[in-house]
Parts: sequence; C-alpha cells; structure tokens
Amino acid sequence: MKTAEKSQTDWQRLQSMTEEEISAAAATDPDCPPLDDAFFANTHAIPPETLLKETKRQVSLRLDADVLEWFKHQHPKYQTAINSVLRQYIHAQR
Repeated sequence: MKTAEKSQTDWQRLQSMTEEEISAAAATDPDCPPLDDAFFANTHAIPPETLLKETKRQVSLRLDADVLEWFKHQHPKYQTAINSVLRQYIHAQR
C-alpha cells in the first residue's frame, strides 16, 4: 500500500497572498500557462450525444487538489467537464 505523499505546497504562504498575487504567480507558471482567448478560439462545443456514444474507461488520475475542487464547485458533473476540457485541448493541438 502506497503512503500519501507530503504536499509540496507552502499553504501558509499561499493563504497570506492576495488574489492578485496568486493570479500573477499562476500566469507565470511555465508548467501551466493560462488558457487565453486564442486557445478557446480554436475550440468548439462537443454535442452531449457524441460523448454518450463513446466508450469511457475508468482510470486513476492524479490532479492538483485546487483543480479538482474548482471543477467540483463549478460543475455538478465535474468528471464530464474535465473530460470536455481535455477533449478541447486535443482538438486545439491538431
């Protein structure tokens, strides 16, 4: 059984930052550039009936806690929303 890894996030520092400071830090993160209007200009909505026709596979996926919490609070069907964002990313890369 694998033990939980200790978070590398400096939570005390993060909690002391303003929203503007957090946004500025996120905007300069080379591992996760912000998705701007140019990114979304190349995406398109996928009709739900298309998604229902495809076979889904169960996987174990590690997501940053804040990303998962954001999706959970924004979308009642957060797993479908995450899947949709990943699908849009695939289409944008083509």
